[in-house]
Formats: sequence, structure tokens, C-alpha cells
Amino acid sequence: MLTLDDVHAYYGKSHVLEGVTMEVRAGELVALLGRNGAGKTTTLRSIAGITTTTGRITFDNQDLRGREPYEIARRGVALVQEHRGIFGVLTVEENLKIALRKGGRWGLDDVYAMFPRLRERRRNGGRALSGGEQQMLAMARALVNNPRILLLDEPTEGLAPVIVDEIVRILKAIRESGMPVLLVEQNLAVCEALADRHYILEQGRIVYTGSAQAFKADRAVRDRYLALSQ
Repeated sequence: MLTLDDVHAYYGKSHVLEGVTMEVRAGELVALLGRNGAGKTTTLRSIAGITTTTGRITFDNQDLRGREPYEIARRGVALVQEHRGIFGVLTVEENLKIALRKGGRWGLDDVYAMFPRLRERRRNGGRALSGGEQQMLAMARALVNNPRILLLDEPTEGLAPVIVDEIVRILKAIRESGMPVLLVEQNLAVCEALADRHYILEQGRIVYTGSAQAFKADRAVRDRYLALSQ
């Protein structure tokens, strides 16, 4: 469904992605792992058209590379970035309504059922929400825009364990709905609970790909590519 083939990305003279090749199939939740600075966020930004790339990026057999971000979003590619990007001066419900696409798969009642905290706080301003609630709002806002694939950048970073558990519950529900997801995440427990397959990035290159079972069993790979440097 989503395919990257020999993708290179640059920031000025810095060569960030060096021939990334990977895919997300229909209905999969795929985890993209790696140490800080490996190129994970750049991969998501490249798919969404924010970063200039070479190589080939296709979604549902349509070429995305070279298109404007709004064109890619209209094709159903939704990116929830690490900074979340909600409107602090608007209420929860106003944040959702400005993104709501009529006739889409998820309406307000659907996302309120999935995110009960947002229903409780629907009249609260964005600035009044906790970090976890802001993350939920960013995810819910992406869903009401009727995406066909969801790209998530570090959705559990800095959140309390009880909120992480709730995010995991929500992501399981999204996956079970058939929505494909590409998840960038540092929390290995979250990835192991959710992902069908794993990729590992190291210095801009894919150095590992494996099923959930293979990744869980291969501690040497995790120690080599994901453990903190000494």
C-alpha cells in the first residue's frame, strides 16, 4: 500500500536518508525504530512531502514524491507529528470540527467513543489539556479527516505510564479497524504490543526488518541497534 524505494533525503549538505526501502501493507501496523538522529522523523516527513527527496514513494500505486503536502494529505496520508500541532486557542471540539470531513469513516461520536477523555474535555481549550490529552486530540483530529494511512511520530514520548496504556489501547483499536499505521516509537514495549513488523534505521539506512515474533526473539539486534551507546 505504502512503498519507499531507494529514498534519499537531505537537509542542506547533510545526507539524512541513504537509500531507504520499506513498505506498509494494507491493515498492518509497522514500527520504525532507531536511535535518536537515525532518520525516523525524516522518513515520515519525506512520505508526507515536507522533506525533499529522491527515489520513489508510492501510496496505493500513486507516486507521492514531488507533490505538495496538502496534495498528499488529500490522498489520505495523515501525519501526526511529534509536536502535535493542535490549536491552543480553540476548544477540543473546535479542533476536531475544523478537520472533520463529511462522509468520512470517523465522525465526532466515533472519536469520542475511542477517546472518552476528549468527550469529557470537549469544551476545554487546547492549552488546558495535558500532554497525553493533546496527543489524543492530535490523533483524533487526524482520524476525523478520513485518512487511509496514519503516520505517527513518537506518540507516547514523555507521557505517564497510565496514558501510554491508553494510547496503546487506542492504537490497537485503530489497527483492528483495518487502518494501516506507520509508527515511529522509542518505547519497545509499545512496539512489541502493537506492531506486525519492525524496521530499524541506523544512520539513514534500513539495517533490519523482521516480523513481530522474529524481532521479539532477537535480543542481539535490539542490543546492537537500539541500546543506548556507552
